[in-house]
Amino acid sequence: MDSNPGRRSPGPRCIALVGPYLSGKTTLLEAILFRTGATQRQGKISDKSTIGDASPEARGHGMSVELNVATTDYMGERYTFLDCPGSIEFNQDIGSALVGCDAAVVVCEADEKKIPALQLILKRLDEIGMPRFIFINKIDNTATTPHQVLEFLQPASSKPLVLRQLPIWNNGIVSGFVDLALERGFVYREHADSQVIEIPADMQPQEKNERFAMLEKLADHDDELMEQLLSDMEPPRDRVFADLARELAEGLVTPVLFGSAEHGNGVGRLLKALRHEVPAVAVVKARLGLKTEAGTTAQILKTFHTAHGGKLSIARVLNGELADGTVLYGAGGQEARVAGVFSMLGSTPAKLAKAQAGDTVALGRLEKINTGETVSTQKGAVKQLATPAPAPGVYGVAVSVTDRKDEVKLTSSITKLIEEDTTLALEHNANTHEMVLWGQGEMHLRVALERLQNKFGVHAKTQPRRIGYLETIKKSVQLRGRHKKQSGGHGQYGDVVVEIKPLPRGSGFVFTDTITGGVVPKQYIPAVETGIREWMVQGPLGFAVVDFNVNLSEGSYHDVDSSEMAFKLAARLAMSEGMPQCAPTLLEPIVAVDIHVPSDATSRVNQIVTGHRGQLLGFDGREGWPGWDTVKANLPESEIGSLIIELRSATSGVGTFTFKHNHMAELSGRSAEQVIAARKEQLTRV
Repeated sequence: MDSNPGRRSPGPRCIALVGPYLSGKTTLLEAILFRTGATQRQGKISDKSTIGDASPEARGHGMSVELNVATTDYMGERYTFLDCPGSIEFNQDIGSALVGCDAAVVVCEADEKKIPALQLILKRLDEIGMPRFIFINKIDNTATTPHQVLEFLQPASSKPLVLRQLPIWNNGIVSGFVDLALERGFVYREHADSQVIEIPADMQPQEKNERFAMLEKLADHDDELMEQLLSDMEPPRDRVFADLARELAEGLVTPVLFGSAEHGNGVGRLLKALRHEVPAVAVVKARLGLKTEAGTTAQILKTFHTAHGGKLSIARVLNGELADGTVLYGAGGQEARVAGVFSMLGSTPAKLAKAQAGDTVALGRLEKINTGETVSTQKGAVKQLATPAPAPGVYGVAVSVTDRKDEVKLTSSITKLIEEDTTLALEHNANTHEMVLWGQGEMHLRVALERLQNKFGVHAKTQPRRIGYLETIKKSVQLRGRHKKQSGGHGQYGDVVVEIKPLPRGSGFVFTDTITGGVVPKQYIPAVETGIREWMVQGPLGFAVVDFNVNLSEGSYHDVDSSEMAFKLAARLAMSEGMPQCAPTLLEPIVAVDIHVPSDATSRVNQIVTGHRGQLLGFDGREGWPGWDTVKANLPESEIGSLIIELRSATSGVGTFTFKHNHMAELSGRSAEQVIAARKEQLTRV
């Protein structure tokens, strides 16, 4: 049996740091960079001295709002760490970045309240088959025992959790740990390597029991190890490490370590685990199904637009080499030439002569290449690797410029924002004539607009997006419309008799004619329809009219004065006079919503839905998500705007939803009066 296909393979590694909001990922990155000598001091978020979160938006809000990339060397090997935002509003963008990583370090706290957020992250890692460690941070601020932690963490993980360490307590303070694989004790030293000690005598029985429990979990996937345990044989230490590495790489177990990133405790042991147990790029290629070795292949993990360096594409080189001037081909065969290869330390690039397989680098000015694309030096040689689709938007605002001269720049700048963050989307709404920016929440869009100003110099204003209300009719009417004008020379004459009738919901507009005897010449009948269509874009209530039929039944004409324009104006006149007599009625769009929440929040979510004039259709367990429900409902689109805000508040920030248009429904009473009044005020301003 191959004891470990990925262990100690040479080559650079790419590690994602993921975890719930405020779990300490950026602080852990700072501790790693300081411990490996990439920085001279460990930066702190409180004094805004971190390598990551260096953007004005991140520092202004005191949180990660985009991916941080930092490369460092440890014991002669190169590691690139991708520090991923923890907030659900910003971590939706990391799907493409995770695809190219060798492993993830899931940073969390011994806090049962954050289990739903942790489950979101672990589920995402499951979907892409990524090996992961769990690093329980802030161990100095908890009295929770390892068993208690594993007990409430395990339901969030589809993989068995394997405890790798035991904390050493002195007077209620964690002063070090026992490594169950090494069978050694360690005492923490502030921002330095831990000191090796003998395992305390009072911990030795516990250490033996916990080590045996660890080996039992490994033996579930290793028959030879199981036989050794059943025979009371102590397995060789090398065999234990080989099993840990193999089962990590194959996604069979999730090792659990702990420490304190703020004080640098446990960081050295984490780095050694990454060095010895994380599979190299060859294993990643196998996981991604990359079979060809032709030329050079790289995966674009993230895109940034910099003030002075232009576009930078963060890429994981999967095989071959890249250098300045290398020509790459994208998903559609488009060609792009690399304008510089850079190693990243936060926002600071350092130019490299070349990048080899396993390296994670920034490539300059790949203008035609987007995040998520697989690029190759051989046109058409590599099929695109599967990457998660961007999360659909759940919160949208209408955007416009404060200065008209920036109108063209607004669209191009938002396009660049979307290149950087694929969970943003721009909609040009034909019904409301608005440009709507969609994102993952209020804070997500706030940061996007700040970035629009800080990075691209575009000042944009926002307002609540308009809802695509329509109107229809309930009654029929028949009337004449006559346009007659004489002003010297040829006059204008058009005369039509139309019947206006309501149609079933969803019928749209239907035009018919029952003209006999040529009372309206055939060449003028299309003009009548055109006049009606031009009028129906704004009915008596101020909205486009749908679901009605107009039949042209009679009319008259003049040999000299009749024209297409005259009949078009006659039709408009008939509609203007007739439609108010047809009992015009307001229609509002209804959307079908699937709301995903932890089960203990379902009752609160039901109340939120009904409070938003929603119709509950039922709920069921979310497939593949133990402890989660999916609530199905129909909701007026006008109520969607604040839904995500209330939903996140009710679910500790983890609830989300998807929606799509379902049907139009009649709106009456005070709600309709308010909509119509607002529309009339808007039309008056215009």
